[in-house]
Amino acid sequence: MNIKKLCILRLSAIGDVCHAAAMVERIIEHSPSIEITWIIGKVEYQLLKGMPNVKFIIFDKSKGQEAVLALRESLREEHFDALFLMQVAFRANWVSRVINAKVKIGFDWARSKELHWLFANKRIAAQKHAHVLEGFMGFADAIGMPKSSSINWNVPLTQDEEAMGCQLKTQFNKYVVISPAASKAERNWLPERYAAVADHAHNCGFTVVLCGGPAAIDKQLGEQIQSSMENSCQNLIGKTSLKEMLGVLKHAELVIAPDTGPAHMATTVATPVIGLYAHSNPKRTGPYNDLAHVVSVYDEAIKEQTGKAWPELPWGKRAKGENLMARIEVGAVVKIFDKLLVEKV
Repeated sequence: MNIKKLCILRLSAIGDVCHAAAMVERIIEHSPSIEITWIIGKVEYQLLKGMPNVKFIIFDKSKGQEAVLALRESLREEHFDALFLMQVAFRANWVSRVINAKVKIGFDWARSKELHWLFANKRIAAQKHAHVLEGFMGFADAIGMPKSSSINWNVPLTQDEEAMGCQLKTQFNKYVVISPAASKAERNWLPERYAAVADHAHNCGFTVVLCGGPAAIDKQLGEQIQSSMENSCQNLIGKTSLKEMLGVLKHAELVIAPDTGPAHMATTVATPVIGLYAHSNPKRTGPYNDLAHVVSVYDEAIKEQTGKAWPELPWGKRAKGENLMARIEVGAVVKIFDKLLVEKV
């Protein structure tokens, strides 16, 4: 397919735009002359801004129809060879109506939820048990883009944005990050168990840094972890921009996190991640380069609830329950921690 101008519609969320950024980097690597326009959410843009060879258009979904009209006006003179519909949510697909493109490429039939199929005239190939990142790579496949030998990211950081991470590295030499809060409370591990792992890290010679967003759930969980620890830690929750947090993650020895954006941010800067999973299948949504280091109780939870092993279920089937994360034991996390940071010394 001869593509000169490409539009990407992927508004959210942080983890998903990290996966999409790897696909975009693949396109840039093989066809740098393609003009890429990415329509993105305002929060997600704060992470990816400055990404080379990409023009971003911020879409503020909180403004509703006003945002759609503004997008239509900004794209009035634009005509794209292809549009990637990389979000199945109906509201995002409704936005695609104002984008002029010869070909509108969406997900395959199995993943075309919320009437997604109505807005596409071409579909990516079906994939069985594909990680979200691999699913996104299907869009690059659909326009004939060559495969890359490795997965790469190019999320830029200025010297100022990286300064906090550099300072922590200089001050403490070795530090690990715990980013404890997901967007839904049920996906969070218990604060006293985070604290136990943090104390273990401290006793192994690592400073512990807490990271997270400014939401009340993040701050409260961070305070609970601190109060449960026997040792001190650095609490940066709510005190960094996304770019500054990325700099902190970049210089860390390791990141520990549940199913949340910072786990995938860490992957983009090649920092190892221990992911903690219970509700979603980490084979689909886990930190891509560290799937072997995930601590997961998903398999047992989903089998208990459905009577079937996950390969027999629709891909992406979630386990339900408010207390599933409590099944993750401290010892299981410490075992992976030691394997990555202690035994290799």
